[in-house]
Amino acid sequence: MKLERILIVGYGSIGQRHLRIARSLLPNADIRVLRHQTSEFLPEYADGCMFSLHDALTFAPQAAVIASPSTFHLQTAQPLAEIGVHLLVEKPISASLTGVAALLACCEARGNVLMTAYNLRFMPSLQAFRDKVQSGLIGKVLSVRCEIGQYLPSWRPRSDYRSGVTALRAMGGGALLELSHEIDYLRWIFGEVAWVKASLSKQSNLEINVEDTAHLILGFEANIKGRNLIGNLSMDLVRHDTTRQCLAIGENGSLRWSGLEGVVEYFPAGGTEWKKISEHKPQPNESYIAEWQHFIACIRDGRVPIVSGQDGLASLIIIEAARRSATGNDAIPTASEMIK
Repeated sequence: MKLERILIVGYGSIGQRHLRIARSLLPNADIRVLRHQTSEFLPEYADGCMFSLHDALTFAPQAAVIASPSTFHLQTAQPLAEIGVHLLVEKPISASLTGVAALLACCEARGNVLMTAYNLRFMPSLQAFRDKVQSGLIGKVLSVRCEIGQYLPSWRPRSDYRSGVTALRAMGGGALLELSHEIDYLRWIFGEVAWVKASLSKQSNLEINVEDTAHLILGFEANIKGRNLIGNLSMDLVRHDTTRQCLAIGENGSLRWSGLEGVVEYFPAGGTEWKKISEHKPQPNESYIAEWQHFIACIRDGRVPIVSGQDGLASLIIIEAARRSATGNDAIPTASEMIK
């Protein structure tokens, strides 16, 4: 299929990024932006703007990117899916489980590509880390420790953090939803999560009405000996020393991924120091461009994306389990019927 009509839903920072990439990859396409605020401003790289869902459906795009706040994703994704539009939905796929299964069913019935935009899967350094873990370099994985943190006001220093999506519950903000990349890639590397125990809290004086700190203990599905791999995930919006890393501890050594530097290091059993075994420093937009190229290829070839709508749902199930656990201090199974 030749993509000639593209819709970008939302014109925040991530919507603008998608617009630039779409134009670079599809220079001759008719690319329109659906915005919630009426304006005469025409964004650079766009062929036009529209301000109602009716107009968006009339435009009949072949593919759309849903880059609005997550609480509004399904309001546009579902009607677009019903007319056969291929969808790239920004993470998280929604702010709650309500309606997500119906969207997946609609896309499957119509033959639409539905991809969740967890772009970290397209980072070469994370791919290298996964390959090393799954190749058995460190043997059986015994423990996983993962952390992500950055001080919220420094995310977008030219805008007021208090009015941004991340700061507002009504827009799907908070550490758990906004930093859910880590949940997705932990599933991708270490397997399905069987249960979650979590603590969610607001520890700082930031002017936000959502949690700024989330600590999750993840029990991955039992191996053939009936033992669960246990992972620890720490997520926050308060850390001044911006960090994104994952440590896998195995019976034959440890592997460490440093996402900001794009480095994978290995500490062998009996060793005395870490050894750098892979390095690919992240380049601006690199993973987003690869994500878009994969999305286009899936539409062209009729393939299921490596980050499917089902993957988006799975991460959201874990998020919902974490929310439930945080209110009762219990470990919550992640089987979908237990989350209802």
